Amino acid sequence: MSTTHAASSTRVGSSLKPALIGSFAKLAPRHAIQNPVMAVVWLGTVLTAVATIAGWTSTGFGWAVTAILFVTVLFANFAEAVAEARGRGQAASLRRARKDLVARRLDKAGRENTVPAAELRPGDLVVVAEGQLVPADGEIVEGLATINEAAVTGESAPVLREAGTDRSGVIGGTKVLSDRIVVRVTAESGHSFLDRMIALVEGSVRQKTPNEIALGILLAVMTLSFLIVVATLPFIGGFVGVRVDVVLLVALLVCLIPTTIGGLLPAIGIAGMNRALRANVLAKSGKAVEVAGDVDVLLLDKTGTITYGDRQATAFHPLAGVNAAQLRQAALLASLADSTPEGKSIVRLAREKGEKLVDPEQAHFVPFTAQTRMSGVDLPAGRVIRKGAMDAIVRHVAALEGHAPAELEARVHEVARKGATPLVVSDGRHVLGVVELSDVIKRGIKERFARLREMGVKTVMITGDNPLTAASIAADAGVDDYIAEARPEDKLARIRAEQAGGRLVAMVGDGTNDAPALAQADVGLAMNSGTQAAKEAGNMVDLDSDPAKLLAVVEIGKQQLITRGALTTFSLANDVSKYFAILPALFAASVPQMAALDVMRLSSPASAVLSALVFNALIIPALIPLALRGVRFRPASATELLRNNMLVYGVGGVLLPFIGIKLIDIVLSAMFNL
Repeated sequence: MSTTHAASSTRVGSSLKPALIGSFAKLAPRHAIQNPVMAVVWLGTVLTAVATIAGWTSTGFGWAVTAILFVTVLFANFAEAVAEARGRGQAASLRRARKDLVARRLDKAGRENTVPAAELRPGDLVVVAEGQLVPADGEIVEGLATINEAAVTGESAPVLREAGTDRSGVIGGTKVLSDRIVVRVTAESGHSFLDRMIALVEGSVRQKTPNEIALGILLAVMTLSFLIVVATLPFIGGFVGVRVDVVLLVALLVCLIPTTIGGLLPAIGIAGMNRALRANVLAKSGKAVEVAGDVDVLLLDKTGTITYGDRQATAFHPLAGVNAAQLRQAALLASLADSTPEGKSIVRLAREKGEKLVDPEQAHFVPFTAQTRMSGVDLPAGRVIRKGAMDAIVRHVAALEGHAPAELEARVHEVARKGATPLVVSDGRHVLGVVELSDVIKRGIKERFARLREMGVKTVMITGDNPLTAASIAADAGVDDYIAEARPEDKLARIRAEQAGGRLVAMVGDGTNDAPALAQADVGLAMNSGTQAAKEAGNMVDLDSDPAKLLAVVEIGKQQLITRGALTTFSLANDVSKYFAILPALFAASVPQMAALDVMRLSSPASAVLSALVFNALIIPALIPLALRGVRFRPASATELLRNNMLVYGVGGVLLPFIGIKLIDIVLSAMFNL
């Protein structure tokens, strides 16, 4: 236990040191000007220092104000530097994953040559065997293998990747645990997913989101407005015979402008990106994370997202007059050469029901094709066994001068109404019965959709299944709507229709046919195990390849929005309290009527100003953990969220400074006799 604690302390210490150094580095004008609010505080620090040196104010008071303002700027820089330091730690581990990679590149003659991974180019073919690291991002074009992706995703369980499937993508730096694969490189050196992740976590390419830009403009306008107000105070004071100290004016300006949110805004944005990365979601920009928080409609593929994806044989339904064992044996024989998960599950279920697995001699296996929509086996003595879609089997039997019993259609519809897929089995001219293939709904998916509904997100299931099957699965899963027999253009049309209605749309996909929809959606979440086309089209990639992860992404986006809103409310509410601390200090001596505003009964004007500035400086580091962790999110309406923000962060933002400033005033007056 102590070892864990020591390791944790070491990590914290190692991240704080570069953050402290970064706080001073960010004092450079080039960086300071990027944050208008804190740039004004930094300028005020220089101005108070000049005023103190020039003798425009008392030396002790002037240097005290200068020091507090300088510390305020450092605290704001520290908040941003801490958020960046967290990302750099992750970037260092990612760099280790790609260090010194080598590749076994195939030339045109098929010979292997060992080259550094940095020399690989898109289109190159490389061989990766058991125990070796994948040298670059690419797609498997030959073979299948289990791969350990822990170096990238942090997930220790190995995953299966196979050529010719929607799970053919591999990432450079991951380790092949079994078998041998040939990979076609798809990314230039320096532009891989690892490179992109490293750049993102270091914050070098973090784009500001629309809400962040809007808030930045609002803060700049407010700062400019208060700057104009404070600049006019000396002229107003001149009319009533009050000489206003320039240091007091700077103090008033710093306390009135929203320094708290101004100091924490960069940290909030970076923390949102880091939270997405901790969830193993690679967002190509901060905009993608935040837009996820505003999503209105979510489109999900059924297979692999709502259901487990591999349909499994769950029951045999023989027709009247057909022996159950006869149906099971025929289905088993027709599936022996079927390497699909469905075919394997039929063999497994038949064996569990008592059928023996015996390879027939002189058998000719007929593979499934999209044209015939059936597969099977031709046995000696002219015996022909087939399994496939009902209409295909009916045509096949009719060609052999047989006919399908009237009972067959009822059996097929009965299976389809349960959300399962019916496969019809025939032996020669006779239809034997139906095999039920069930696409099992993922555990907990219904509760997740209910949670999305509470957030105001409408869920739409997309499937190529017939309407009966689609309706059944949609009801069981709890989605709000579904599209049956969907083609790629149908997905695209639905997204465009929703966007035309002013709604933000998120789409989850992993196949090449999902790429157009992923590119069109406001948030396109591609599976890391999917094709390169899908990953390039989406603006987010789930490294765990868990399609239900979008629920977490939506929550992260909403949490970022709520955190920024809560801290903005708190910052603006703070200004009200600091107003009552500073203004009486400015005018109470010359304008006795202003004493009524001194509701805190502070010790002296100097103590009032210093107490307000100290509180203003301390509140920024106090809120850094909240900015990095985020305000706790729970599904609620916008009205309820606004009300909670106003009650907790609005009222709290007004009351806390009254208490804090008064306590600081008591300490300062006791220590320095102010």
